[in-house]
Amino acid sequence: MLPKILPKILIVEDNQVNMELFVDLLEVSGYEYICAMNGKEALEIAKKENPDIVLLDIQLPGMDGLTVGRILKSSDETKHIKVVALTAHAMRGDREMFLKEGFDGYISKPIKTKEFIDTIRDFLQPHIQTLP
Repeated sequence: MLPKILPKILIVEDNQVNMELFVDLLEVSGYEYICAMNGKEALEIAKKENPDIVLLDIQLPGMDGLTVGRILKSSDETKHIKVVALTAHAMRGDREMFLKEGFDGYISKPIKTKEFIDTIRDFLQPHIQTLP
């Protein structure tokens, strides 16, 4: 059996408790991840590390997640990366608004752990490959 190439996930979250939860869930599920605490750091890491998906908190200090998502999706270097919005302030119509802004998906907080992992798995399925 050929070894799997793990997809890389960039988690952008300024709340330490939420970050630890996301990291724990991704570790238990066997995913490779990178962490960023703010938008500027997220953009630098995305260009350098080329993750398969960015889990992006919308309420970030300095540059908000909506701006970060727009920049990621408008840059030739990063527009191929899947970007999923994470927000605790879920409002009616948010999903449609984020999709219209170019995000690939939306997860509301507090998360439901099984749904969180299932959503990530669904986004990453095309990226999971085996070595030739």
